[in-house]
Amino acid sequence: MEPSTLDLPGTVTGTMVVTEPLNFWGGQRVKPRQQANAEPVFEPATGRVLCQMFPCGSEEVDEAIKSAHSAYLKWSKMAGMERARIMLEAARIIREKRDTIAKLEVINNGKSITEAVVDIDVAWQCIEYYAGMAATLAGQHVQLPGGAFAYTRREALGVCVGIGAFNYPFQIAAWKSAPALACGNAMVFKPSPMTPVTAVLLAEIYKEAGVPEGLFCVVQGGADTGSLLCHHPGVAKVSFTGSVPTGKKVMEMSAKSVKHVTLELGGKSPLLIFKDCELENAVKGALMANFLTQGQVCCNGTRVYVQREIMPQFLEEVVKRTKVIPVGDPLLDDTRMGALISKPQLDKVLAYVNQAKKEGARVLCGGDPFVPSDPKLKGGYFMSPCVLDNCRDEMTCVKEEIFGPVMSVLPFDTEEEVIKRANNSPFGLASGVFTRDISRAHRVAENLQAGTCFINNYNISPVEVPFGGYKMSGFGRENGQVTIEYYSQLKTVVVEMGDVDSLF
Repeated sequence: MEPSTLDLPGTVTGTMVVTEPLNFWGGQRVKPRQQANAEPVFEPATGRVLCQMFPCGSEEVDEAIKSAHSAYLKWSKMAGMERARIMLEAARIIREKRDTIAKLEVINNGKSITEAVVDIDVAWQCIEYYAGMAATLAGQHVQLPGGAFAYTRREALGVCVGIGAFNYPFQIAAWKSAPALACGNAMVFKPSPMTPVTAVLLAEIYKEAGVPEGLFCVVQGGADTGSLLCHHPGVAKVSFTGSVPTGKKVMEMSAKSVKHVTLELGGKSPLLIFKDCELENAVKGALMANFLTQGQVCCNGTRVYVQREIMPQFLEEVVKRTKVIPVGDPLLDDTRMGALISKPQLDKVLAYVNQAKKEGARVLCGGDPFVPSDPKLKGGYFMSPCVLDNCRDEMTCVKEEIFGPVMSVLPFDTEEEVIKRANNSPFGLASGVFTRDISRAHRVAENLQAGTCFINNYNISPVEVPFGGYKMSGFGRENGQVTIEYYSQLKTVVVEMGDVDSLF
């Protein structure tokens, strides 16, 4: 690995420049064919240009897919145990380089180093988990009359495409590639054009661990590159993480050649806090549900429904804690909230807060641009975390995904009423409930229309459990055992042991 990217012991915010190519196929970094259509990539904490992102055109996409396909032919023929050994080695290398990868993630994404280190840990755990499953892929044996029998084989799909989002750049690359590789597939991964820097490190790590050259390729680009990937005849599956409108387009493009699709889209998840909850935990849960990664998390519980009797205590405590969240330099250990991903995203979130005020919401704290005292952060995309009270279900801030540190709090009276209100949304990614009543907890979990329901906690995503949406939040799952089914296909083999029984 070239020292300029990974030799980062003394790196501080505002000093990094990324110069090496960010594409990767054929076992190495690949320089862009043309320097046209370059897009600047920013360091969110300073607003400084970190590097240029050169989108891949059709020849480059084609090259990457061919490279992935030749690796797939070798990899899919290996025993699961062999694949597992290589994946475990990749997980070990990530563990070893964890702090460096986390720093680079922070510089490109703006989240706090404390969170980024957790993300990198989740990434290696995910690869380790699927390494453990690689040798367990198995079919079924079915006895038929007269000694005949059938068996099923679980086979790889081929070249899978992963399209990542800006909020968890390295972790999403691991979440998508680990089950794909465990099943014997290859992957061509396209990161978000805003966070192109760390996926290529994963490609280098897989190579170092011993995968066939080309097994995990990285192509950079935006919508045009994504479209080339979705339309390419050499691609068997597309797994996309991002917004609902883009997800619909991915599905439509993939339909032209009947590719498998997994969509992990947006959310506007409800968090239900009953008066019999453990209030201290409910407050912590609400903060975790809204302010991780500056609020840029698809499964965030941004509609916080609080039972009327405890609303005053809840608001007092939540505002007190929100006001003291340390916002600032994301590379410092005591920072708890970094910078939003881009200037347009910051402006969009602040506009949502203004819109909420116009519609009658009350800003209890935050919601303003924040200028840290450190002069080098003056151009960064910071804002103070915001709590909105006096919200109603029909307000824009309650209906639309804001993707920023804005919590909308709404009162409710009865369980039946709040479940109806919680479900009255086109989204269904996650949900949460805080209560000490065990029957209520499970009853509410059963009735909420969402892919995940957290009981007495929020936003914990262990790799052992499936993650994905209901309704317009998408379909298919990531993590857990079930994801093996989304990265493989079943072949039935029927074996006749006697003579053919013919009608002709």
